[in-house]
Amino acid sequence: MWLSSFNILSQIGTNDSLTNGVQAAQSIAEGWDKQWIDLLQNNTNENLYGALTKLGIFFAVGTLLFFMAQWIRDVLASEYSRPISAMIWPFIVVMLLANPGNGTLLSNLTLGLRDFVNTINQQIVETADVNQTYQQALNMSVAEEVVGGLLRPCQSLTGEQQLECFIKAKEKIDSLLQQYTDSYGTQPWISRLESKVNQIVLTSGNVSELTFNSLLGSTVQTIIKNILVSLQSAFQNLIEVTMLLIAVLGPLAVGGSLLPVAGKPIFAWLTGLLSIGIAKISFNIIAVISAAVIVNGPAQDVNADPDLMWFMILLGILAPIMSLGLAAAGGFAVFSAISNTAVWVQERV
Repeated sequence: MWLSSFNILSQIGTNDSLTNGVQAAQSIAEGWDKQWIDLLQNNTNENLYGALTKLGIFFAVGTLLFFMAQWIRDVLASEYSRPISAMIWPFIVVMLLANPGNGTLLSNLTLGLRDFVNTINQQIVETADVNQTYQQALNMSVAEEVVGGLLRPCQSLTGEQQLECFIKAKEKIDSLLQQYTDSYGTQPWISRLESKVNQIVLTSGNVSELTFNSLLGSTVQTIIKNILVSLQSAFQNLIEVTMLLIAVLGPLAVGGSLLPVAGKPIFAWLTGLLSIGIAKISFNIIAVISAAVIVNGPAQDVNADPDLMWFMILLGILAPIMSLGLAAAGGFAVFSAISNTAVWVQERV
């Protein structure tokens, strides 16, 4: 599941900008899906994956010489069980890299692994995010700054111009609040935000800058939160492009797996894919759980006025770091498990 988070400034305007923000997030997710299929499933000899598959075949032919040298040496040393069990690797490499022009078995298995990771991720997030918990917490975190951005320009005006400015801003704010209500129902945090807006509008903006900032946040907070939301989106895109990069390098890892070494490159490649999958799942779990704390806590108390900057910092900085740390630890465990399993099988075949 792609946790959609769109730019704070895109919310300043009409309902169309909100809708376009959500559609943009969905189109990005669909764009990544199409890129995976174009590269791995519709691969021809002319595209990137087709070229890397041919390079992987070249590597396989080159490493086959080292494999045969090791295999013959083991036969001459009368270690018959080891050469027999090792013969499975050439068959695996040929099977995975065969038919490079029309989609190899490796490309289909890679897509299947990615779909498996995404399915688990989808199930986890949907189970924990039944009531759009994450998106509600994100909107709750930035709503004050969005509303403040609409009202703040009116403070520098006077007389009839200021009144007209407040009227137009209030229309946009009412539309935004209605959008929130339609999405999440009648929520105390929406009523709390509406009360703050009315407090400023009814006084025709006759509040100090300090009071205004305490009600709806300062310009600096808006900029910081906007950057943090962008960092979160950048991390999600980084996860996608890293997974795709590892995927397209699969033929090279398979082609080098005939080297007579214990740590096969295909194991490292498979570990890399799974590690990025772990990072993706970990980030979404952190985001949804922390969002649930907000939605089920201060969001339900109309008298509460929490500073949710911690949530934005968590999503933009701390959650990506924690996710990558968990991915590194999980990847090491997966690599050890795969390597030990391969050794165990080889000893018993």
